[in-house]
Amino acid sequence: MEAFRSVGKRIPKLDAQDKVTGRSVYIQDLKVPGMLFGKILRSSQPHARIVRIDTSRARKLLGVRAVITAEDVPTIRFGFMKDQTVLKGGKVRSCRDEVAAVAAIDPEIAREALDLIEVEYEPLPGVFDPEEAMREDAPLVHEENKSNILKLPWRLVAGDVEEARRRSAFVVEDRFTLTWVTHCCMGTEGVIADFDQRNNLTMYRNTQIPYLAQRDFNEALRAMGLKGSKSRVIQPTIGGGFGSKLDTYAFEYIAILLAFATRKPVKIVHTREEEFRYTSTRQPVIADIAQGCDKKGRLTFRDVSMILDNGAYTSWGATTPSVMMMPVSSLYKVPNVRYEATCVYTNNTWSQAMRGYGNPQATFAIDSSMDQLAWEAGIDPMEFRLINSNEPGEVTPQRFRVTSCGLRECIEQVGARLEWKKRKGERREDGRGVGMASLIHVGGGARVYKSDGCGTIIKVDDFGTVNVFTGATDIGQGAETVIAQMVAEEIGVLAEDVNLTDNDTDSCPWDVGVHASRTTFVAGNSALMAARKVREKILEIAAGYVDRWKDEEGNRHEVRLDPDPRNLVIKDRMVYSTKEPDKKIPLAKILRGAHYSRGGTMIMAESFYDPDNENLDREFKGNLSMTYAYGTHGVEVEVDRETGKVRILKYIAAHDVGRAINPMLLEGQIYGAAAMGTGYALTERLILEKGRVMNPNFRDYKILTAKDVIPVEPVIVESVDPEGPYGAKGIGEPGCVPSAPAIANAIYDAIGVRVKDLPITPEKILRALMEKEGKGS
Repeated sequence: MEAFRSVGKRIPKLDAQDKVTGRSVYIQDLKVPGMLFGKILRSSQPHARIVRIDTSRARKLLGVRAVITAEDVPTIRFGFMKDQTVLKGGKVRSCRDEVAAVAAIDPEIAREALDLIEVEYEPLPGVFDPEEAMREDAPLVHEENKSNILKLPWRLVAGDVEEARRRSAFVVEDRFTLTWVTHCCMGTEGVIADFDQRNNLTMYRNTQIPYLAQRDFNEALRAMGLKGSKSRVIQPTIGGGFGSKLDTYAFEYIAILLAFATRKPVKIVHTREEEFRYTSTRQPVIADIAQGCDKKGRLTFRDVSMILDNGAYTSWGATTPSVMMMPVSSLYKVPNVRYEATCVYTNNTWSQAMRGYGNPQATFAIDSSMDQLAWEAGIDPMEFRLINSNEPGEVTPQRFRVTSCGLRECIEQVGARLEWKKRKGERREDGRGVGMASLIHVGGGARVYKSDGCGTIIKVDDFGTVNVFTGATDIGQGAETVIAQMVAEEIGVLAEDVNLTDNDTDSCPWDVGVHASRTTFVAGNSALMAARKVREKILEIAAGYVDRWKDEEGNRHEVRLDPDPRNLVIKDRMVYSTKEPDKKIPLAKILRGAHYSRGGTMIMAESFYDPDNENLDREFKGNLSMTYAYGTHGVEVEVDRETGKVRILKYIAAHDVGRAINPMLLEGQIYGAAAMGTGYALTERLILEKGRVMNPNFRDYKILTAKDVIPVEPVIVESVDPEGPYGAKGIGEPGCVPSAPAIANAIYDAIGVRVKDLPITPEKILRALMEKEGKGS
């Protein structure tokens, strides 16, 4: 390990004290003078024509300042395919469709006004199953499209799958299904829209994409006829995102329209129930997979097709099939690959990004199938994964260039800590078993937009305090802290000397947003580039610098630093001469000297880092990321054959992180992600019946709580990536990717049944056991 002074240290999150003492200001806390409160009336029908809307009674209610419907506002289209309007007129396509909105002097009056709005619907036949929606005679969600199948041709082919299948010694194929789950952020969605006298818009919004949102809001202003106006996004403290704040949504535009109509700031914040009902989910998926291997256990082909329930409208989540391609093509060495995915409109809630962005769904199918194939070939599943493990220097069928790769070590670490060889396949009577699954994910940015970059500005004051203005956004993952650690390391100060500003599009440089586990890598590299410039400027000033002073007894002293900046170094707030280490001058003294000298100067620098990764080409091939994160999770479970209940006895999460910039925060990411992945595997499900959410609360949604905490043991594998800042890779999403297949594989090892539909509830386990024992279901 190199001798770092800030990097690699377990430094608490910079915002931890403010959060635990209640000083952090979330959107729920924020107040703007004269502020009104907005509420939205949603459709009571999943699919219907709007016959009549009468808002007259609501408009007369004392305290109401504005009531708007689609007839009252200009048409603003938004979303990945611009397939929805802010307020729906003519027809509704889901129960979350916005049909009217109110601004009032307090939330209770706004809510009362919604009850006074009368809407008459003509119900239409709905479609709630994606396979049924693909039929030619299915009701159309968007008639103008002539089909419910989205025109997004997700298809990847590499090698010759049919020939490889013929040559395979062993082949397995199966179907896996995954349902709706939602993000459950502690901080619900919210916004305040505020126009100034020149019609410029300020949006206080807990978004993951401030600069992309700013672009969308500017488009909305133009649609409203405000061509000379511009928007600014200010982020309050964000209480979690996990992808839920990766698009712009109707409620944001409604706040804008209400603010413009009333000429007052308007605040709209989701209640917890609204958060469950009207926040988009992870995509439900039907995955058919076949894969084979030769007699030595080497994978020969992988053939995957998927159907995704897109819901009524299209968000960026419809591009998750592009991420699903990644594990399909590149998790383990597989030479021949075929993959296609179809996104289908239904009258359900619409889906979007969620931690892992399609990867958890795909990896559940892939690594469950890997276990099946290992058993079919008669090879131990851990050995089977080692035979096919990815390696540094590999170019995958999708043309990913693997720089660093610690997958083999991750598998071996999990195997050792689970005592795999001793415990696997014993078919014990105690209902205990072990299983593992692996992951690949982007760890060095992901070029899905034209730019994957991030900007940084650094200025240093007279006292050696380093102020960093970054485009990066901290949604709770600890970005501020790791950036501060890297900047401190690079300049030679302490982490507590670094202040970060990252919440205002007017004062910070551009960034594409928090997604793809990119912040540590991309924002970190950007910050390092700026910090390097700062350090060089300081050393140029310090070269030959003379410091003279008198001690308490009046004796004169003088220190003269080496005139060559190459012989100087900054460490612990001091500038040293490397040739004569006894010669040192406080950094702050040199900075003040530079500032107050004749023709003085301040130390500032900027940088913009755009990684050299590639947009996928027409065949969906190309080096999407500068590096890739790997990992393996292993689980020991105990399954009660009488109740079907699963108890996790041991959970090992080994991750190739490149370099651990802050092991404590990194472990926090792994703990949280493993818990989220375990909930996905065993308990969580947003229940929809005919398009209506039936469990919009924490009691019925069944998220894991503190009482359900699982015994996660993080294992950090450092492969030190050559492109990463200090060798680091992204880690935010990977921790929840392999949980479900690892648990499913352990359950199979424990009781010999495989549940292929998430979540793996006790009822499904008991049904599978009964079917296995020939007792029917």
